[in-house]
Amino acid sequence: MWYLFYNSLLLLVSPIILFVLLAKQRCRRGLPERLGLRADRVSADSAGRAGCIWIHAVSLGEVVAVAPLVRELRRRYPETRLVVSTVTETGREAVEQRLEGVAEHRYAPLDFPWVVNQAIDRLKPSLYIFVETELWPNILRSLRRRNVPSILVNGRLSTRSFERQRLPLIRDFYRTMLNMITCCLMQSERDAQRMIELGAEPSRVRCTGNIKFDQPIPQVSAGAVVSKAALGLTDRELLVVAGSTHPGEEDAIVNAYRMLSPEFPDLRLVLAPRHIERAAQVEQMIQAKGLTVARRSTGGQAPMAGTGARVLVLDTRGELALLYREAVVAFVGGTLAPVGGHNLLEPAVWGKPVLFGPHTDHCAEVAALLVKAQGGSVVRDEQALVQDLRALLRDPAALQRMGQAAQRVVADNQGALQRSADIIATFLPARGTSKNALVEQGRELSSRQS
Repeated sequence: MWYLFYNSLLLLVSPIILFVLLAKQRCRRGLPERLGLRADRVSADSAGRAGCIWIHAVSLGEVVAVAPLVRELRRRYPETRLVVSTVTETGREAVEQRLEGVAEHRYAPLDFPWVVNQAIDRLKPSLYIFVETELWPNILRSLRRRNVPSILVNGRLSTRSFERQRLPLIRDFYRTMLNMITCCLMQSERDAQRMIELGAEPSRVRCTGNIKFDQPIPQVSAGAVVSKAALGLTDRELLVVAGSTHPGEEDAIVNAYRMLSPEFPDLRLVLAPRHIERAAQVEQMIQAKGLTVARRSTGGQAPMAGTGARVLVLDTRGELALLYREAVVAFVGGTLAPVGGHNLLEPAVWGKPVLFGPHTDHCAEVAALLVKAQGGSVVRDEQALVQDLRALLRDPAALQRMGQAAQRVVADNQGALQRSADIIATFLPARGTSKNALVEQGRELSSRQS
């Protein structure tokens, strides 16, 4: 009954869905594949591999989070084909950059039954892993019917999502979906309890921690240079990096920078919009405030050298995590704007003080740990941002203590990757197990769920 209602509604709104996806540049390229209009391509590396593990990550953030787990799966199952699906173009680029030679990329099918069935029949997965509560009813139902285990990894439930899914008209449907999932590996006890309250069987819910703590130190790719010198800055100049920013936040950050510049003439700012297609808009806003600005993508080898530019718009992919290393202090976006926050650990891993706004629902546990350890600080508005930056820039010793505390938070909370991989291993055959044995194992798991 619920699936009939869901699929009827999906068909009804499908013209709107297609219009929205076509309107978004980062979603447009993969649309034919998401509609099942392109045949599955098996890479030369995967042609001789047995079985397939399908890992679904939505976009850049989820790919970054799950990449170490994918590498661990490749280490444990070198004979198995690994496919990582995403929704966006930034996700595709992240897979191809971070998991080259480890996994193949596919665009995730839209959740229409015929498209989902076609995708599953082509991939023939032996296991489906999905990241951070990306629930699609028809995918989960089709996998269940084929006795394919599905595992949620690094799962989380924001307060907004939790409250919405508790509504009477939604809760029964959500409970039905949750019971299609073989195992839920959640980031925190809060997330695990919320899943149980929404109807997940307690025996299928585990708290394994946040695998983002297990991210390796970012490495510079061949030929790439990400440093102050590469931007055209001297060692004397101080760099503030504001990453993954959204509309409204950039204004507050630039205003704060303008207030601080007279007191700290060597201070420079890098703004990295979450969606780089907004770079021109951000550049125009900075120019309107009377500041000289450069763009990373159009500024040559050292975009700030000899230009007088005091602000750089980072409109390239894959450089932000490395550039945090060059900062004296970092601000992570999606937190002053009511988005829910992005990856607070990217600057923390380099030992940098982390500033963020009050809207951290997507990263609440990490934010709380950073604040408690005094490695991070909540800035509630533009004025608070000015005050915190001024205090830190005036006190190099405080900068160092705060950065070291942030780095300790990362080190003290690692281990989720191995815990998650060990649980996933229980749903996969030992090396050398035949495909028929795997099918039997899937049937056994399915009967346990029923």
